[in-house]
Amino acid sequence: MTSAHGPIAIVGAGIGGLTCARTLQQYGLRVTVFEREPSARSRSQGSMLDLHDTGQAALRAAGLVEEFRALARPEGQELRGLDPVTGELVHHELPADATVSAPEIDRGQLRGLLLDSLAPGTVRWGRPAASVSRVGDGTARLYFADGTSEDFAMVVGADGAWSRIRPALSEATPAYTGRTLVETSLDDVDTRHPELAHLIGNGSLVAKSAGTMLWAQRNSGGHVRVYTGFEAPHDWHIRAGLDFEDSEAVRAHLLGMLDGWHDGLLGLLRNSDGGFVSRPQHVLPVGHTWTHVPGITLLGDAAHLMPPYGIGANLAMLDGTDLATAIATHDDLDQAARAYENLILPRGAAAARACADMTTSMTSDTVIDVDAARRHLNEKIREAQPAG
Repeated sequence: MTSAHGPIAIVGAGIGGLTCARTLQQYGLRVTVFEREPSARSRSQGSMLDLHDTGQAALRAAGLVEEFRALARPEGQELRGLDPVTGELVHHELPADATVSAPEIDRGQLRGLLLDSLAPGTVRWGRPAASVSRVGDGTARLYFADGTSEDFAMVVGADGAWSRIRPALSEATPAYTGRTLVETSLDDVDTRHPELAHLIGNGSLVAKSAGTMLWAQRNSGGHVRVYTGFEAPHDWHIRAGLDFEDSEAVRAHLLGMLDGWHDGLLGLLRNSDGGFVSRPQHVLPVGHTWTHVPGITLLGDAAHLMPPYGIGANLAMLDGTDLATAIATHDDLDQAARAYENLILPRGAAAARACADMTTSMTSDTVIDVDAARRHLNEKIREAQPAG
């Protein structure tokens, strides 16, 4: 039975918040998504994402799995591990059954699919939230950066690492892991850089040595994102005297860090078209929890921020459908929120621990077995699910 509730606000139009909104509308419930970005295309949405069991389950619940399969690239699961000095292939993964494991999709394509599935006007662009509080009549009041406010039966924080909703529930703040990724990109790689296209293959390429990693990911349309990962202080670029507006200086610095690496691998940096963006990695404490507050809850990175291996994105989508289903199947909204939090908090803790294990593998010089890591993750998540 679908419950009747007052209007629900979701703060953040990422894939977790949009999956929640889509599922709520599937149940006939009223929802508005508030997003600080001025439009759907105001910024790049990041690299490709492999949809694990969790993400695919969320899309089935949202009624969008067929639309996803039409856009997904199963061949993108290929992983090539290269020796950083010789450039020799030392590890190669080609999934035996790509259609049911973890097909890839550009994050922007997935977000677009979710946006197109919503009723017109669901997302209010250019509406950054500032905070939320409970008011006397039992509703949640959402405050915006422009000084206005609106009241809702529930406010859901789906606004990522630096959530403006989280402080109403928890004092936790993201901590720097000590690792940074520097992102750049190549366009039309198959035509303009066929030797690099061959090196990367259909999916991802990785080479690593002494805690430093070079990672390349194919996106659709011949676009490749390249990441250099390394351990450094948060202000490493300032100490190095770098200005990210000076792409050539950043390029030279990164090439210097990788001195002695195979020339073919260094071509990923030498030939990059885009500028360089520093992405320091932050996490919330493993097992992050909060004291329940009626009318306010969290999902995705706002609840359990992890390193960017795709795990958090998949969980954010599953959080979204689980919250929507709990709301739709409980007559009492507070009972729904409690049931949802009892489900996602242990699951998020299990995923964060599995992600920490993956971080050890990713930063060591040993060969990455992505399929084994994914199986380990899904086993930990299943173990954390409550019985029944």
